[in-house]
Amino acid sequence: MYVSCDYVSPIGVLCLVAQQNALVALLLKNDARLAHFDASKVAKHVILQQAQQQLDEYFQGLRQNFTVPLAPQGTPFQQKCWQALTHIPYGHTRSYQQQAQMIQQPKACRAVGGANAKNPILIMIPCHRVIGASGQLVGFSSGINNKKFLLALEHISI
Repeated sequence: MYVSCDYVSPIGVLCLVAQQNALVALLLKNDARLAHFDASKVAKHVILQQAQQQLDEYFQGLRQNFTVPLAPQGTPFQQKCWQALTHIPYGHTRSYQQQAQMIQQPKACRAVGGANAKNPILIMIPCHRVIGASGQLVGFSSGINNKKFLLALEHISI
């Protein structure tokens, strides 16, 4: 059973979804992928409360790493890509090529981009830190303006 709550953030209303003891989704409220989760709205749930607190701290510039347990649902390849994202430090970026190398599949740049586009846990699994090989902003499922905002919040200039 999934439980969820809304979170008002500087990039829009986010929907947080938890199952048992982990966060499974953190997406913009209008993201069609939320239909996959038959979630009950709850006022209190320890994982959702922890996630909200950590997001508050992140947006206030007080947090660089998240400790909320995460359980994104995806294929084994997607899981590898998302795990690699968690190793990109706050305030840094990587290219899709570098991410492909991180998972030891250097020719899988496009597949890595596709996996990143399906990342169900925005911000905490930081796909916004991946940029094009030229150093330009490319693709972000939640919009380039939101990507720019998150990178600026982390003091990354592109």
